[in-house]
Amino acid sequence: MSQLTGGDSSLLRRINSAVTLRALRDGAVLTLTQLVGETGLSRPTVEGVIEGLSESGLVVEVDPAAEAGRTDSTRQRGRPARHYRFRAEAGHLLGVEIGTHGIRAVVSDLTGQTLGAYARAIDESTEAEERLSLVRATVAELLRRCCVSRDTLWAVGVGTPGVVDAEGVVRLGTALHGWTGLDLGARLRRSFRCPVMVENDANLAAIGEHWQGAAVGMDDVVYVLAGLSPGAGSIINGRLHRGFGGAAGEIGSLHLLGREDAPAQLLSSPASRLRDPLDEAAVERVLRLAEQGDKAALDVRQRFVERLVRDVAALVLAIDPQLVVIGGWAAGLDGVLEPLRQQLTRLCLRPPDVRLSALGDEAIATGALRLALDHAEQQLFSVDQEASRTSTPESPKVSRQVSAR
Repeated sequence: MSQLTGGDSSLLRRINSAVTLRALRDGAVLTLTQLVGETGLSRPTVEGVIEGLSESGLVVEVDPAAEAGRTDSTRQRGRPARHYRFRAEAGHLLGVEIGTHGIRAVVSDLTGQTLGAYARAIDESTEAEERLSLVRATVAELLRRCCVSRDTLWAVGVGTPGVVDAEGVVRLGTALHGWTGLDLGARLRRSFRCPVMVENDANLAAIGEHWQGAAVGMDDVVYVLAGLSPGAGSIINGRLHRGFGGAAGEIGSLHLLGREDAPAQLLSSPASRLRDPLDEAAVERVLRLAEQGDKAALDVRQRFVERLVRDVAALVLAIDPQLVVIGGWAAGLDGVLEPLRQQLTRLCLRPPDVRLSALGDEAIATGALRLALDHAEQQLFSVDQEASRTSTPESPKVSRQVSAR
């Protein structure tokens, strides 16, 4: 870094503050001496930074013995060392999934440590206005249960089906009634005093699995949200790939382009009990019957896998991921893993590892929480004042960092 001049004192203070805060946030309780060693800053500089961070409420002096629940019966000679920790409770983050069949919300502290979650089932035919009202009610109930004030929220991440642009507008959303064209970001921002970032659900599931699930430590990953109309989220070189208009991974749209039968026709069967008009819930029913050895259901599952593998193979050939994660709310998805592996081996130059989601129903909300955490970290550690005030959901860097506990 070039030599800073006297006129750069404000920038220098921000740099020193970010370095000290990161050392505290990523570690345990530290003394001033330890902070000097961790940061490489002088003791007077660290003392000044700690004073400023304490005044802002982000750092607090603590008694290590009291923190550990011990009583020290021996008197220490000399001046005792002063210990400090990051106040993770100084703010909170919120992750929300708006799904076809339900809403899920999760709240955490500033390290991403989950404090509580709450989910509510809703009918897939629910109209947009009522669905938004239920989102607000779900969040309110979660915050009430966790005794978290709405005013302490630093950022909110939201996952939704459909093609979402950088401003949070749903450009195409066929899974939810009245969703296409909805400015979801603007509508939700009315309910919060902090930034609200909206992202496609499969994209957030990919982020969630990369952060805390089946894809930890892997930087080239495809997450497939399996169902009647599957979607996918891709992480390339550790970064979410959204595409030019946010439509990357919409593999379920192939049938709309005349490349495949409509989803309901795909899962139809001559067997009378499987001939009813099918919705997403029927996918789970068919997969359960297949696991039980039902011949008609096994045939349906095979055709489901054939359609899914065609979509996934295209992504695998284009991206060459290390891992493909299969997820979604339907039970019985583990039954498609081996057939999918076999088909990908046949179709792909280098077949990837294929795993079932480790987060299950929580993947999307977890990714939404990670999106909010990324924004909080930008505010905490950015030395660029403008960058710390703004947030864009375009291609967020997926952090490898494990949250401090």
